[in-house]
Amino acid sequence: MDKLDLGIIGVGHLGSIHARLAAQSERINLVGVFDLDRERAEKVARDCSTQSFQDMRDLLEKVQGASIVVPTSEHYSVAMQALDYGCHLFLEKPIASGVDQARDIVQKARKKDRKIQVGHIERFNPAILAIKDLPLRPMFIEAHRLCTFNPRGCDVSVVLDLMIHDLDLILYLVNSPVTHVDACGVAVVSREEDIANVRLKFASGCVANITSSRIALSPMRRMRLFQQNQYIALDFQEKKADIFKLTDRDTPRDPGCTPSVVTRIGVGDNARDVIYEKPSPPEVNSLKMELEEFARAVLQDLEPEVPGEQGVMALETAATILEQISRP
Repeated sequence: MDKLDLGIIGVGHLGSIHARLAAQSERINLVGVFDLDRERAEKVARDCSTQSFQDMRDLLEKVQGASIVVPTSEHYSVAMQALDYGCHLFLEKPIASGVDQARDIVQKARKKDRKIQVGHIERFNPAILAIKDLPLRPMFIEAHRLCTFNPRGCDVSVVLDLMIHDLDLILYLVNSPVTHVDACGVAVVSREEDIANVRLKFASGCVANITSSRIALSPMRRMRLFQQNQYIALDFQEKKADIFKLTDRDTPRDPGCTPSVVTRIGVGDNARDVIYEKPSPPEVNSLKMELEEFARAVLQDLEPEVPGEQGVMALETAATILEQISRP
């Protein structure tokens, strides 16, 4: 099997996980790592049986692709340098710290015929993978993403820190332009918003209500989708999906699910069953999967699962939300 020659730029907490999983992958040849903290880079290199580079440019010269796991404020600089060396890019989310920078990165990548995959990891969560092949036409979405306080990430708003995961998922699932945004947010323990609530309206008629907080007492990562005759509950933390479907007794069931009638709604001949179906989510490591899908896209000349343009869309929506919050 062909392998992608990959370098990891930035091996802090998340970058070191990138390196470990890349070293384990059958699709990736981990050429080396680079970090401004040389001691840290050398330790990660030893642990992953690879090389630590003292100059990022030396690493970029030797690889086909670069996994960029530096602080968001450095995404633009590192990505543009990597593109100058002809590298395909795996960019952690958000794609950049500003919309103009994100657009520049994507434009340059397309001009050089290089691929970009943005690290919106929830696209590879088993809960999402379990419903990926279902016909989805959501008309109302409710999302809650709450976590306990962690100083890491507090240099940006909770919108960019946590909510952007749900923004990417919702834009992907609805697949319709946003027509209206209502948003509010407050800073509680940091200088940026720690809690935010957003209501999005789409051209399709769908409405999404999204709440994110990084000062909750207990974590929660859930999304509920409502569409014609169907309710889908997703728990990203538990990595599971539950489907409740209003249907007739003779309607064929979805393959791969174990259905059961939970109740019956209506009167007389108009009564219909509510069927509960529990799809079997695949057992995957989401981060390893997205790295391997990036490698596959490069090696087989495929469109990445989360291309740069979709990373830009999520960031544009986040920017609109932050502008709405900042208005007096």
